[in-house]
Amino acid sequence: MTKYQRVVLKLSGEALAGEAGYGIDANVLQSVASQIKEVIELGTEVAVVVGGGNIWRGMAGSSQGMDRATADYMGMLATVMNSLALQDSLESNDVETRVQTSIEMRQVAEPYIRRKAIRHLEKKRVVLFSAGTGNPYFSTDTTAALRAAEIEADVILMAKNKVDGVYDADPSVDANAKKYDELSYFDVLKDGLGVMDSTASSLCMDNDIPLLVFSLMEQGNIKRAVLGEDLGTIVRGNRS
Repeated sequence: MTKYQRVVLKLSGEALAGEAGYGIDANVLQSVASQIKEVIELGTEVAVVVGGGNIWRGMAGSSQGMDRATADYMGMLATVMNSLALQDSLESNDVETRVQTSIEMRQVAEPYIRRKAIRHLEKKRVVLFSAGTGNPYFSTDTTAALRAAEIEADVILMAKNKVDGVYDADPSVDANAKKYDELSYFDVLKDGLGVMDSTASSLCMDNDIPLLVFSLMEQGNIKRAVLGEDLGTIVRGNRS
């Protein structure tokens, strides 16, 4: 029996780049697709939000003098590219998938329609939410929080490619960094832990959406997360 019946899986664009750090690694795509298939076979409904940092980061473009809105729209298009790549990989694993975009591009994907997305999920299709919220100045973390609230997801699964949870310091720099098993969103915001941006954290806190942060790099972790096994760090509205 799974712990969660409907989940939003949040993947960073960098995770899809693998060791190269840029672009899309076909082996990583296949690994993610096979793990999502395992979860679908358990009967869990899966929506996915993918970042675009492996192709373009809006903040980076803005810091180089580009108009912030233009840079962010370019980042949204990068998330569409990642979603289409993941869709192709999922369907090669016989997993029915739909890409929905917040910016209308009908030749490429469906426009985001909440009720239609929920219907796809009920039919056990994976829904990939791309192009962010459709607005500049909002991250894909905020997209994940917003879509999770809209589709009434049980949890956001934040799969990381470099860490296996939330730490009080960067574990790649500080050998004494302490990993948290459980946190509240208030702690995240107060201590500036950088799990999600403050807009996304506040949205999750206000709507009581739990967040599980765990490592994507270990095969089978997405399934373990859905089954409720002990891994990563759970972030809740209030620490229990």
